[in-house]
Amino acid sequence: MIHVFMDDARPRPQGFTLARTAEECLLLLELEEVDLLSLDHDMGFDQPSGLEVAKEIVRRSLFPREIYLHSSNMVARSQMFQALYPFRPEGTRIHTGPVPEELLRRIAGECG
Repeated sequence: MIHVFMDDARPRPQGFTLARTAEECLLLLELEEVDLLSLDHDMGFDQPSGLEVAKEIVRRSLFPREIYLHSSNMVARSQMFQALYPFRPEGTRIHTGPVPEELLRRIAGECG
């Protein structure tokens, strides 16, 4: 089971697999068992956004156990939440903010 961090600019937290594009993120969701997904929205000029990834997660039923929406774009974060929340399977948690520091430290400790 892996943790995925989708962001075009921020560094990868320890213990996470980095997806620098929407395509990489969706491929990981298709091919791997993803426990925790942390999504950014703004992925660079003329690139698919985190909202498009959220819609594909719903369309293809690629939900991980837990999703964090770490985008600093508050409007887009809300749009991603609204796209995901009504369709989430039972037991899937969606958070409108970044992965808490305590959880990041625990994940980093598990892989170190």
